[in-house]
Amino acid sequence: METQHNSVPKTIWAGASIGFIFLLVPFVGLSQRAPWSSFVQIVTEETVLRSISLSMIVATCSAFICLILGIPLGWILAKADFRGLKLVRAIVLLPMVLPPVAGGTALLFALGRKGFIGEHLDSWFGVTLPFTTAGAVLAASFVSLPFFVLSIESSATQLDSRLEEASLNLGASPIRTFFTISLPLLRNAIMAGIALSWARALGEFGATITFAGDNPDQTRTLPLQLFVALETNPERAMIIGVLMVMISLSVLVTLRGNWLVQK
Repeated sequence: METQHNSVPKTIWAGASIGFIFLLVPFVGLSQRAPWSSFVQIVTEETVLRSISLSMIVATCSAFICLILGIPLGWILAKADFRGLKLVRAIVLLPMVLPPVAGGTALLFALGRKGFIGEHLDSWFGVTLPFTTAGAVLAASFVSLPFFVLSIESSATQLDSRLEEASLNLGASPIRTFFTISLPLLRNAIMAGIALSWARALGEFGATITFAGDNPDQTRTLPLQLFVALETNPERAMIIGVLMVMISLSVLVTLRGNWLVQK
């Protein structure tokens, strides 16, 4: 009997190998040129540590926002049937394919001081979002939310509806059925969504620099720190790039081993 390995045509293996090498080469180049002897020194610099801390705060707050908004959005897209559903799905997923700079520009014209919402936040409550840490969180959440929603929607469509029907037939309310039956079954999808949205928020650059700007104390996350270093100190930029690769790789390894792949 042929093994699964041998059943794959050689031409497919060749194409896959070329694709893998294409993706691997940039990381090899980065690791080869990086000044490893300066890794600890650069990573422990005050400005880099501040960017790491800020990135973790922004990514974590963004993942929490995605959790709160993504579960109901993903559930509605998977279970509801109403006029305009396709349009709603398109709008929800739009930030995933929209250039991040365009997303940041849209946020600026909506929530900026002269935006149709932002001007009221500023005049009524004195709240200004652009060029603040809160603005960086909103920008990261805007581009990360679709990843969480997709995780929930794809899992929710595969749930056995008979379990929910049985709960409803036994007298449980729809909201109780959701929290006691449906939500626990979405655990893996929720964890995967959190990890994916967190990782996406960690690497966000375009929307952040457009909407939140580059404030060293409030908005300069690791990607922005990397961008600044590229113009002033390439060796420092390489180390920051390696650090981001390490963080992203650890997230992917966690996903692969726990939530992303179910067998």
